[in-house]
Amino acid sequence: TLIVIPNQNLFRIANEKTTFSDAFKLADNVLHIGIRGVTDLMVMPGLINLDFADIETVMSEMGKAMIGTGEAEGEDRAISAAEAAISNPLLDNVSMKGAQGILINITGGGDMTLFEVDAAANRVREEVDENANIIFGATFDQAMEGRV
Repeated sequence: TLIVIPNQNLFRIANEKTTFSDAFKLADNVLHIGIRGVTDLMVMPGLINLDFADIETVMSEMGKAMIGTGEAEGEDRAISAAEAAISNPLLDNVSMKGAQGILINITGGGDMTLFEVDAAANRVREEVDENANIIFGATFDQAMEGRV
């Protein structure tokens, strides 16, 4: 699986005061959070955990990949977080439409509800082909209290 972040896209998330070094740290952070989301599904406590075989099923021989992360709090936080994950400004012309496999990780604090998890997962599912192989996991992180 390959994730490509064109350097030109850093202008979408930076402003005139963003240093050269900080711009690349922003891109690195997107990758860090995305990869951590995958590993958290295997090692963090949760109601729906995955193992390496689940992740390998989705990521093996799939070609280019999209990674998206979103975080929100307040009303409709789960939907807002899902929509932020769907629209990653660092990726060029990448859409989840036609995806053959998708890995969904939803992480929140102990206050995360069943309906929020369902709403976020369904929002992401709306973006992919109905025959896509969808692997889903949900974990808790007490540091995420009040956020999804």
